[in-house]
Amino acid sequence: MKDNIIEFFYPENTKKLIDDVFPEPALKHVPKWYKQLKHSKEIPTVKGCMPFLDSLTAGYIIKMPQDLCLEHNIINIKGEKDSAFRYTHKDSEQLHARYHLNINVDNHEIHPAKQLGTECPFHKKNKNLPFYKILNPFSIKTPPGYSCLFVPPLNNYDDRFEIISGIVDTDTFEGEINFPIIINGDKYPTLETIIKRGTPIAQVIPFKREGWKMVMKEKTLDETIMGFYSVKKFLIDNYRRLFWKKKRWN
Repeated sequence: MKDNIIEFFYPENTKKLIDDVFPEPALKHVPKWYKQLKHSKEIPTVKGCMPFLDSLTAGYIIKMPQDLCLEHNIINIKGEKDSAFRYTHKDSEQLHARYHLNINVDNHEIHPAKQLGTECPFHKKNKNLPFYKILNPFSIKTPPGYSCLFVPPLNNYDDRFEIISGIVDTDTFEGEINFPIIINGDKYPTLETIIKRGTPIAQVIPFKREGWKMVMKEKTLDETIMGFYSVKKFLIDNYRRLFWKKKRWN
């Protein structure tokens, strides 16, 4: 099977500065709790669910390029509820200016809350405050006809925040892709925390752009019964044994 190539670009002369936060296959970020699970016919667990594993290992992980201090829904010096997003590395401004490294500095990029209107559930979850962006130093290139889906790490997200998902046509778009985030206000009415350098923030899944058309069809009773028994041949791991296909993300 032919491997397609997804390329991650970074500014010249910056490898030694950011190679510890280079994007990696999602396979390298399978959570410890999942690895420790046991799975057997006596105690079946999610460890035996291949769709779950496929979600954990699909695509590539983009990591936080710097420590960022996040203060959300706090009272500012004017006595108003506000958020603050501060970089904590003393050299961030210099790195940005010298190497054109796309990382957060004092001039924050935000999306005003009103851009999502008042009915979007993100608006309420984020406590009706602006959506801050995490800047990302890497640009991405895919083959012609391929785009990338950007989502919070699947089944492995940070409970403090998540990126707003999106699709980018990375075969034509050449800039860095930044990530507006939603603070989990359902769990943290106020939040003062540091998003540590190296924290997984986004899962990147390339896909081929193709046209699709939806069709609804009715199955006969015989087809329904045959379909039921076709997935019950073994006591355990029917899907993995009969239907699952290995995916490669290197």
